[in-house]
Amino acid sequence: MGIAKIKLVDITSNTTNLDAVLTRFVDLKDFHPVLASEIVERVHGSTSFVADNPCQPLLQDLDEIEKKYELNLPDIILKDYNYDFNEMYDYMSEIKGRLNDEVNHIKELEDFIRKYQDALIQVHNIENLDIPLDDLFACEFISIRFGRLPNDSVEKLRFFQSRPFVFKSFNHDSNNSWCMYYTTDEYKREVDNIFSSLFFERIHIPDFVHGKPKEAIRALEEEIKQAQKMIDQYKSDMYEISCGCSSRLACIKGELLFLNRSFEAKKYVVGLGDKFTISGFIEEHNVNRVEAAFADIKDDIDIEIQDADSDKRITPPTKLKNGWFSKPFGMFVEMYGLPGYKDIDPTPFVAITYSLLFGMMFGDLGQGLVLALIGWFFYKYKGMKLGAIGIRIGLSSALFGLLYGSVFGNEELLNPLYHALGFDHKPIHVMDSEFTMTLLIAAIAIGALLIVIAMILNIITLIKKKHYAELIASHNGIAGLILYGFILVGVALQFGLQIAVFNTITLLLFIGIPMVLIFFKEPLERKFAGHKLFPAGFGGFFIEGFFELFEIVLSYLTNTMSFLRVGGFILSHAGMMLVVTSLMSMVGGSGSILVAIFGNMFVMGLEGMIVGIQVLRLEFYEMFSRYYEGNGVAFNALNL
Repeated sequence: MGIAKIKLVDITSNTTNLDAVLTRFVDLKDFHPVLASEIVERVHGSTSFVADNPCQPLLQDLDEIEKKYELNLPDIILKDYNYDFNEMYDYMSEIKGRLNDEVNHIKELEDFIRKYQDALIQVHNIENLDIPLDDLFACEFISIRFGRLPNDSVEKLRFFQSRPFVFKSFNHDSNNSWCMYYTTDEYKREVDNIFSSLFFERIHIPDFVHGKPKEAIRALEEEIKQAQKMIDQYKSDMYEISCGCSSRLACIKGELLFLNRSFEAKKYVVGLGDKFTISGFIEEHNVNRVEAAFADIKDDIDIEIQDADSDKRITPPTKLKNGWFSKPFGMFVEMYGLPGYKDIDPTPFVAITYSLLFGMMFGDLGQGLVLALIGWFFYKYKGMKLGAIGIRIGLSSALFGLLYGSVFGNEELLNPLYHALGFDHKPIHVMDSEFTMTLLIAAIAIGALLIVIAMILNIITLIKKKHYAELIASHNGIAGLILYGFILVGVALQFGLQIAVFNTITLLLFIGIPMVLIFFKEPLERKFAGHKLFPAGFGGFFIEGFFELFEIVLSYLTNTMSFLRVGGFILSHAGMMLVVTSLMSMVGGSGSILVAIFGNMFVMGLEGMIVGIQVLRLEFYEMFSRYYEGNGVAFNALNL
């Protein structure tokens, strides 16, 4: 539970062993390497091994060849440093050129086939003519055009009825009309311009077509048949080329992938003289994996295992490890920022408080179970973390709905259950006007309790970090906890049990002294650090400190009152469902069922989203701001 315990690992060897070390390093599992740039900047004389990666352009070319020509290369694992990039490039260029030639031939033939098929359609349109096509196109005074015209342009021809041409449409499909027009040579240019403006697409009858239309049809069909045979032959040639080169290309791909990983891994290598070091982090229970990975060259390398925070130049990463219930809520924590390695993981606290607050504000047995079912569906079949959260908050809503006695807005349906259990009425009657003030006070009390817990978590974090000045004098530390806690207890006793606790001594001890400590927090921090107490003078410090203290005291009040929204949304949800049930009774009959369905859908969609956002706001602004910074570094392992 919480943040995984990790160790810092330093792998050191001579530069002559770099390739051997990298060969094994790139296969390490669950190892978070440290970029060399983080160390080189802080260590004088150290160098980085980062260089241009020649594998990337070759892999991109190979990927293009594989996808374009559908080679489906098998996966081959190679680990060989005896490579020749020029030989790889030449071979790939040769194969690419040969395949490209075949593809170009196929495209050229396919283009011819399309043209021949268009011409065939037009010749079919005039196959009943008993006139040789040569005579038809050899007219001395008449020009004939075959082609296709968009259907909407055919209607526009009526605007040109006075022009000297004859138009004939043979047939049409969903987009075009297959047609012809003819005119005299004198008006040929003008008429061609008219049809061109109407997007007429001319179809030429190939020069090899002679004789009457039926003879021309046979000639075109034969040409199409021969072109298709040639396409089949070119495809067969492509298949033979692909089969002949796939094994070699697969080997090149496997070798390039390995070399690419090795070149990329050099960004983690720090050089110092004739030595190099690779630093990184691994979970404590996986340390033996590192030693096992380099077991065959253990005499040539030195592996040093240290505590994660032993090297102050490097920030240890954070890897969250939580139980089944709280794990999905890690997405909210990551949204704000990961905790530092020495911080407290807030995920379990967020999981519990988010589920409870959402359940309180969205309490309905039926709607909660539907929300849980929807969450299960999205988590099960879509793998959504938000779906897993939906299961948990849906069940919480159902639990509080059971306490409120609400099932899809029906406040009476569960009464027999309560009577069977020995209750006279439902445990919590949300809509009872006498209960409203109690509800709002309870919401403030819940908020105050959560703020106190947040302060306690902050105190624990400060102890772990050994920030003693902030621990004592911070408004979220011991001084703040005493001040805020005393006010809460005093108000509760004074107004709840009529026990007077506010007097001169208690005010001095539990309010005066904590406020003085909070006021002098920054000078105390500078004192612990060995710096001057008031570097800008006491006057400037006093004015700034006074307003900061006023803001802090005001924040206690505003943060606490912010939890009134919990009670407000409880009442809002019940009120919205009351409107739905009122509409159901007004409509009556079968229409009431539709009102119930769509009314519940509307409330679940609208208020469910709003409540989810409001609870997240309470987590971030009212609680996280008191104990959590979220400035950690994510644990990004190799080979994930």
